[in-house]
Amino acid sequence: MSDLAALTLAEARDQLRAKKISSVELTQTHINAIEKSRGLNAYIIETPAKALDMARAADARIASGQAGLLEGLPLGIKDLYATEGVHTQACSHILDGFKPKYESTVTSHLWRDGAVMLGKLNMDEFAMGSSNETSYYGPVASPWLPPNWTVEQGRAALAGDKNGLLVPGGSSGGSASAVAAHLCLGATASDTGGSIRQPAAFTGTVGIKPTYGRCSRWGMVAFASSLDQAGPITRTVRDSAIMLRSMAGYDSKDSTSVDMSVPDYELSIGASIKGMKIGIPREYRVDGMSDEIEGLWQKGIDWLRDAGAVIVDISLPHTKTALPAYYIVAPAEASSNLARYDGVRYGLRVPGRDIADMYEQTRAKGFGKEVRRRIMIGTYVLSAGYYDAYYVRAQKVRTLIKRDFERVYADGIDAILTPATPSAAFGIGEKAGADPIEMYLNDIFTVTVNMAGLPGIAVPGGLSNEGLPLGLQLIGKPFDEATLFSIAEVIEQSAGRIKLPDAWWT
Repeated sequence: MSDLAALTLAEARDQLRAKKISSVELTQTHINAIEKSRGLNAYIIETPAKALDMARAADARIASGQAGLLEGLPLGIKDLYATEGVHTQACSHILDGFKPKYESTVTSHLWRDGAVMLGKLNMDEFAMGSSNETSYYGPVASPWLPPNWTVEQGRAALAGDKNGLLVPGGSSGGSASAVAAHLCLGATASDTGGSIRQPAAFTGTVGIKPTYGRCSRWGMVAFASSLDQAGPITRTVRDSAIMLRSMAGYDSKDSTSVDMSVPDYELSIGASIKGMKIGIPREYRVDGMSDEIEGLWQKGIDWLRDAGAVIVDISLPHTKTALPAYYIVAPAEASSNLARYDGVRYGLRVPGRDIADMYEQTRAKGFGKEVRRRIMIGTYVLSAGYYDAYYVRAQKVRTLIKRDFERVYADGIDAILTPATPSAAFGIGEKAGADPIEMYLNDIFTVTVNMAGLPGIAVPGGLSNEGLPLGLQLIGKPFDEATLFSIAEVIEQSAGRIKLPDAWWT
């Protein structure tokens, strides 16, 4: 691995500003790393020529003293974000060949601040999945080797069907894998029920889902509009703070975007947390929780207490209803959002006997199994006779979940600490053919954050008994991401930064 690829985003930024390195040099290093790492399947489209053009322009701006916040820093972009003239398919066959003539607001903010695009990252189709196995372009492999595997076993699996290699989590698995494998300095991701935080926890990286409305959703392919939110995956808490500052901001094109100033989140790094009240929700001690997850949680509690925080037991009584309510609300919104893909206006078109048959043939061949399952669930819960029984009740539950958080924050709690995932990463193929509920349970600690529209961050807390990354989650008050960064940095410093894998896959 090149020393340049091993730099954090903050380190690379500082070296670029000091003119110790050039953006062209930094970008070419990442292009080379991506070419050698195609077996991971993290990138589905590489844009080396575009990246080098952007890097040369960045070097010119640095030389003239006009550098932006992210000037010259090479990033990966999740395939959910519209990128003008570049493949944007949400990793679905039904958007085959789609290259938008517009740019998403989030990516336009990144380019405004001088960032460089390396390519588009793999993801679960339409962001529906927890393992990055539902992509039309095949599964993404984690750069972490399974326990007791040799390098030779890992390379052989990469050259085959990847079964047995570890999943990077989903739906932002390509983003998490690329960041952990040093194939970009940071990556955009999105979170509907945990799709930033769970992959970050599985790969030893940092992922923040900001408050709903903090980042514009304009130009992002929609899954569930009232739950989706953009955010970054990076290697450190500081890097996440830097990226989120650029990604966030009001957008008049998005009616859910909130018109609030965006703080300089990096100023929160290193701030004291003495006297802060950290809530520990008893409902997150779920049945069957492993001793190592319980132990990690206790370590997090001890680290924050040692830093001067006050630990408070709290109750979020409707937590147990969050997962079933989520899997009613999210598919219902998905069935509505995905109705636009019909083979008429863009993407895949499969001929039929008449227009109705063409619709059916196109959607049957264009959507994968998991997407079809969620469309059917969503259509069912919105249908006559079932709307009140399922969807309306789920929305009432959502209101109760939100009130639980409002109550504890009104009582003076500054943030809430929980595990990020119920386990370390599992193997590719291990759960794909099982009961889908088993896969959905990976979101058990994360969905409440989306249902309530709150910010949440996953930060590495240590390694499992088998040497795999485990993450802790912090949940904050609305639009108080700054506090989360301060507390997360304490955990990062206490746990010690996880050494990411050496490049066995090249």
